[in-house]
Amino acid sequence: MAPIKIGINGFGRIGRLVLRATLNNPNVQVVAVNDPFMEADYMSYLLRYDSTHGRVNAEVSVKDGRLIVNGNPIEVHSERNPEDIPWGAAGVVYVVESTGVFTTKEKAGLHLKGGAKRVVISAPSSDAPMFVCGVNLDKYNPSTDTVLSNASCTGPNEASN
Repeated sequence: MAPIKIGINGFGRIGRLVLRATLNNPNVQVVAVNDPFMEADYMSYLLRYDSTHGRVNAEVSVKDGRLIVNGNPIEVHSERNPEDIPWGAAGVVYVVESTGVFTTKEKAGLHLKGGAKRVVISAPSSDAPMFVCGVNLDKYNPSTDTVLSNASCTGPNEASN
């Protein structure tokens, strides 16, 4: 089975940790990253050298404006508006919205206009349904829940303990 293609909007602490979490998971692959405030070279540096987690256990470089992680190219975009990010062209199924800015269904839903199929907001949302593994994931309905929140970037870790 082919890995699920993921896009990350916002390559701050949470966005980088999402990418790190996928490195040893053959079921998912990050294929695109968007951050209007960071160029690929700086993304590469921050991914390689994390002040909390240390050096990443991966080969990271930049070629032709793309991040290359363990030989896999990752498109880099610098769009400010979610609907302008070409997720569909990259084959992205899930977008992890990790900017902390687009936290409502309406705002995060703009990623769908860029071609993503689903959006997971990594922060609390005032109106998107919230799902936490080990708590209420059984309530998730993939046919209707296209924009959702994982409640918080820290909450799921606490809930799983």
